Amino acid sequence: MGRKNRVSYYYHPDIGNYHYAPQHPMKPHRIRLTHNLIVNYGMYKNLEFCRPTPATALEMTKFHSDDYIEFLQRITPANTDELSKQQQKYNVGEDCPVFDGLFEFCSLSAGGSISSAIKLGRGATDIAINWGGGLHHAKKSEASGFCYVNDIVLGILELLRYYPRVLYVDTDIHHGDGVEEAFYCTDRVMTLSFHKYGEFFPGTGALTDIGAGKGRQYSVNVPLQDGLDDTTFRDLVSTVLGHVLEWYRPDAVVLQCGADSLSGDRLGCFNLSMKGHSYSLEFLKKKNIPILLLGGGGYTIQNVARTWCYETAVAADIEVSEDIPSCDYHEYFGPDYKLDVPSSNMENLNSKQYIEKIKIAILENLRSLPHAPGVQLHSVPADQDFVTEADENPDVRMSQSARDAYRVPENSYSDSEDDEPADVRRDRRSHKHEMMEEDKPILTREEIKHIKLEHFEEENRAISRV
Repeated sequence: MGRKNRVSYYYHPDIGNYHYAPQHPMKPHRIRLTHNLIVNYGMYKNLEFCRPTPATALEMTKFHSDDYIEFLQRITPANTDELSKQQQKYNVGEDCPVFDGLFEFCSLSAGGSISSAIKLGRGATDIAINWGGGLHHAKKSEASGFCYVNDIVLGILELLRYYPRVLYVDTDIHHGDGVEEAFYCTDRVMTLSFHKYGEFFPGTGALTDIGAGKGRQYSVNVPLQDGLDDTTFRDLVSTVLGHVLEWYRPDAVVLQCGADSLSGDRLGCFNLSMKGHSYSLEFLKKKNIPILLLGGGGYTIQNVARTWCYETAVAADIEVSEDIPSCDYHEYFGPDYKLDVPSSNMENLNSKQYIEKIKIAILENLRSLPHAPGVQLHSVPADQDFVTEADENPDVRMSQSARDAYRVPENSYSDSEDDEPADVRRDRRSHKHEMMEEDKPILTREEIKHIKLEHFEEENRAISRV
């Protein structure tokens, strides 16, 4: 039996403080609930607890446009009337409301994913977890679907500094459109999304959406119907993800574990149990590939906390009791107080014939791919933008060596009012590792839509022949 995985768990105590709006389904408090369960199950004995450095505006613009990030920095509930035109331009409003601390929340979410990616890339951990990340709908220049800054894209861009090929797997009930769009025209990143498709947000992710240009066949979509159950999901993961791993041979995997695919979710219509939901993680763990584990959707917050706590235990090979331990939010988990989210008797509308058709079409596409596309290797480029003294410019990222050395103190394991360390930020220096040439395969939404239209009829003919 091999050694246990080294698991680094990233959590900032402030991330649960933010509140989107009254009656809004997205509640950052669920991340605090998850953390409280993890702590009270005693998992800190088997995990490396890390506090992420908040992402800077400069880091966010590695993907997002400068003007959009500047807008997120400026907008507050007090000046919405003044910036009403910009709100429309950047799709900030009802689904993506303006709230106190909006930019700071985005900074914490993105910072967790960037910090996790750096740690993975440096080989300092095997699995890095950021349940505050996974906000997969945000676009280059606009908010979407409760997401403002796409921490996933930022994390993948960081991983591409170290690894030739990165696989992104999305198990949220909603299509991972923002991530797919960002990497639609490159073979450096393959995206695989299991999602509800039809009259359902965001309305993208058809079987025929397969990428374009150099990225043709490197976007894989598994469009599903209501009632997806554990048996069907396990079959799809084993078959589709298994073949993707065989053909693409990624050097790292980013797994988005959106919990709105669970049975009984407030906005979802799938029927996965907690253990069924965790199958993709269990499957990937057996492959011994570095994993960046992220959150995502999930709107029945006590079930989100149960599931992400359980998946943290799965990542770290920790056996946990089914009985919820005494914790600060124990009342949330009544009346049974169990670490479980069972399936219901909901009908599965994904027939065997439908699932077989999807699998055949995807596998046919994969067969046309070259095995493990190669890239030119060279040293990891320095981040010249960040070579600056922290005392002179506080808007810089803590060095990775300092972050690796920093552990959350004992009194931060609970959700009490703990203060941030006095000096947790300084510049990130370059580190010399051999890897591939970095590219930024990002097009505008209009360019991608045009490319998709060019290939749509051809792909429809190909699918109809299956």
